[in-house]
Amino acid sequence: MAGLSGAEAALLEDVDDQAQPMLAMVEAWAAINTGSRNQDGLAAMAQVLADAFGSLPGEAALLEPQPATSIDADGRETPLVHGRNLHVKVRPDARLQLLFTGHMDTVFAADHPFQSCRWTGPGVLNGPGVADMKGGLAIMLTALQAVERSPAAAAIGYEVVINSDEEVSSLGSAHLIAAAARGKAAAFTYEPALPDGALAGARPGSGNFSIIVTGRAAHAGRNPEEGRNAVVAAADLAVRLAAAAGDELKVNPARVDGGGPNNIVPDRAVLRVNLRPATAEAEQEAKSLIARLVDDVAARHEVSVDVHGGFARPPKPLDAKAEGLFRLVRACGLELGLDIAWRATGGVCDGNNIAAMGVPVVDTMGARGGAIHSTDEFLIVESLVERARLSALAIMRMGAGEWRA
Repeated sequence: MAGLSGAEAALLEDVDDQAQPMLAMVEAWAAINTGSRNQDGLAAMAQVLADAFGSLPGEAALLEPQPATSIDADGRETPLVHGRNLHVKVRPDARLQLLFTGHMDTVFAADHPFQSCRWTGPGVLNGPGVADMKGGLAIMLTALQAVERSPAAAAIGYEVVINSDEEVSSLGSAHLIAAAARGKAAAFTYEPALPDGALAGARPGSGNFSIIVTGRAAHAGRNPEEGRNAVVAAADLAVRLAAAAGDELKVNPARVDGGGPNNIVPDRAVLRVNLRPATAEAEQEAKSLIARLVDDVAARHEVSVDVHGGFARPPKPLDAKAEGLFRLVRACGLELGLDIAWRATGGVCDGNNIAAMGVPVVDTMGARGGAIHSTDEFLIVESLVERARLSALAIMRMGAGEWRA
């Protein structure tokens, strides 16, 4: 660590002193169920986070989500309820403006059996959201607190957004993330790093669609020819969409809702499908594909077809500005004895939305861990301090002008 300045060494020592408080935060926060649809749990967590991040200077607020809707199994549009989102703004007039984001929600509902933490080995904590991403939130807060106690703080302004609906596409918080990203030099998002410490580089986009097919009911024996089978039409559309998948577009027809008694030609079906385009061009082609196939299926089966949904996550290429930010993080890692690499991944996150605003982002600045979204999810506890040191050093060096977008 011969390349570290005295101020940087003091910053890292400050982070080192927070090892036990960080672990305590993760354990306490993981004990609060924050499934994306558990509004009581999300409200409790939002207040806990508001109190914790209230230690930072500046303005903090819990902001209401933007209205959103979904399609139920009968094809009806219904309101979606999301929790409030934490927003913190610090030194908006500072020379350098950064964005830090994370999410408080998990994939584990209030009635899911996975509700508590346990040690599965030395330094390995199993628990709901410990890696994805309550560990990441602890890393973010600890790094920012350390920077605030350093001489670098005055030069750095930033916003923090911690949303309540990342695991369900950020439909209620995307507007807040976009507004906070506007004009920022760079961003860090605290999704978990891979177990070996690698970071996610390029990501595809993601679109979720509910496609409502309306046919005509008829008696399955007496006059089936007068019916228009919505389930068959939805199945035909699913097969056609799946056949269009390729290297630049992944397609997953995930579910068909509809049908009823065997003696009735079904008049309603809802196809749920996810599409993941690798590039902006592939996203446009996917939109054209959906429109074309919907028209073809509607004409072929004499049904009406309505499309609900869209691409909530734009593709995130690894452009020159993003590569520059990754190189800064890598250089900071080498100072700390970490050999940090990055590679493309098929997952998506709020980093996609930030990159779409033209802001370079490293979106896996969180803890090392794995098996996320499963009951085997684990956190490598030593990575809490490791990654908080990495963030704090990178932030300090950006504040010192060692990196420019």
